[in-house]
Amino acid sequence: MSHSLKSTVQEYNNMSSLVVKRFVKLVIITMLAGCVSSPEKTAVDSVASSLPQIQAVDSETASSLAKVPNGHHYAAKQVTGTYANSTALQNFISRMVHKQGFSVSYLNGLFSQANRLDSVIRLENPAPPTSGPTKPNVGSWTRYRDKFLTEAHINNGVEFWRNNAEAIQKASTTYNVDPEYIVGIIGVETYFGKNFGKTNILDALTTLSFDTVRRSNYFMSELESFLLMARDEGFDPRQPQGSWAGAMGYGQFMPSNFRTLAVDFNNDGRRDLWQAKDAIGSVANYFAHSGWQLYNPVTKRSTPEADAGVIELSTYEGNEYWHVFANFAVIKKYNNSNKYAMAVHQLAQGIKQRYMQVVALQNN
Repeated sequence: MSHSLKSTVQEYNNMSSLVVKRFVKLVIITMLAGCVSSPEKTAVDSVASSLPQIQAVDSETASSLAKVPNGHHYAAKQVTGTYANSTALQNFISRMVHKQGFSVSYLNGLFSQANRLDSVIRLENPAPPTSGPTKPNVGSWTRYRDKFLTEAHINNGVEFWRNNAEAIQKASTTYNVDPEYIVGIIGVETYFGKNFGKTNILDALTTLSFDTVRRSNYFMSELESFLLMARDEGFDPRQPQGSWAGAMGYGQFMPSNFRTLAVDFNNDGRRDLWQAKDAIGSVANYFAHSGWQLYNPVTKRSTPEADAGVIELSTYEGNEYWHVFANFAVIKKYNNSNKYAMAVHQLAQGIKQRYMQVVALQNN
């Protein structure tokens, strides 16, 4: 053993490659420890496991990013675990290696830790409706509205605005978006950051990509964007948590929207949508990119006979009719639902009215 160790040390001293040095150093340590029972590794595997693929985030960023401990570095010769035999995943990994320059060892190690989420499969593939009479739609707007137009939502919206007044005003000025609608979106999406979602994003997108059919191509595209997003921003892809469909942060951005529309609004060098200032700037940028018109109307009460720009919403007291403008359509680009857009609009107006009252009292 001493002769082979001496030979190895001599070889190590003559080598200039950092990769080889790390490997030989590992061999020396193993020989000295006499670890004959440990599994053997190739040079590629040993070096891959010692090199960081994505830098671990600091504690402050980890707290704002995902509320979970820092993750690991990943490396494996092949995928193990739940997706070990997934041909679709292997094709995806191959594409990410050749198209985006990822390490195959890194992706093998990462997806070895991915979990199939049965709850996500059920949500993506709901059971078909049972036969029988269709349930009436009477009051659908009332039920939807009552989830968001509450005193708690308005009061928490005022508090969120007060705590982030400088960032909200800056975002409004920078992107020409009315401030109350920035707040309204965040209120409807995550209750001002109180409900980010608790689903692991990598698990959700992996499940949706390789265990469902209806929108698998869409979710594979989002999984690709997510991995690029993690690499670009320098955080562990096992960290972020959000919705079952992969939406993240205060504004519930999908990964593709994150990559194109998220902004580093607090100038700390990273885009972090679990951080309020970055989320505020990013939501405003989303609205601006979608064509928001500053100070222009969103909707107003109307009659069914008015024109083609009128929508109908069902309440328990009868139908409401609203004429909608271009800004209403911008809100629908966030979520293509008349009820959603109306909830954002009415919550935004309710928060604005209460916020202005609070500001007026403070100034007296």
